[in-house]
Amino acid sequence: MNIFIVGPMGSGKTTVGKIVANELFLEFHDTDATIEKKTGVTIDWIFDIEGEQGFRKRETLVLKDLVALNSIVLATGGGIVIEPENRELLAARGTVFYLHTPLSTQIDRTSKDKDRPLLKGQDPSKVLSDLQESRQAFYEEVADHIINTENKNGSEVANEIVKLVKNYG
Repeated sequence: MNIFIVGPMGSGKTTVGKIVANELFLEFHDTDATIEKKTGVTIDWIFDIEGEQGFRKRETLVLKDLVALNSIVLATGGGIVIEPENRELLAARGTVFYLHTPLSTQIDRTSKDKDRPLLKGQDPSKVLSDLQESRQAFYEEVADHIINTENKNGSEVANEIVKLVKNYG
């Protein structure tokens, strides 16, 4: 049983993923953290040197390795759904939960975070709005379950996922 969590930046994928993994006694992985561990540099640095395209290539390679594992919870980067190959990998190897998060929540949660390469030197609300518009259909396409995160904390969202997994597991 693999559980994959997708959604925009600021949706709580990592927080929720850790709680779900803990509750279900599964191993937790995060694509961004894995990329940083393998390369020895930050996502920010990869974006600066290789651009988004270089980062996306690394992301797909890491995803291939991670989806080959069993009994994991995987929090993905917000843009992982852009590549058709990534959507296929996610759909084929586990149950995908999309954390649907209002734009205002994303803006609020990412406003204090300086490690978001796509938001650097940009108007965060414009960037997040554009990203949501361009990625929404991909999140929905790959999702087995859509979890509305509005006015819910990480534990509440995680509990919803755990209930679904136990009911359909």
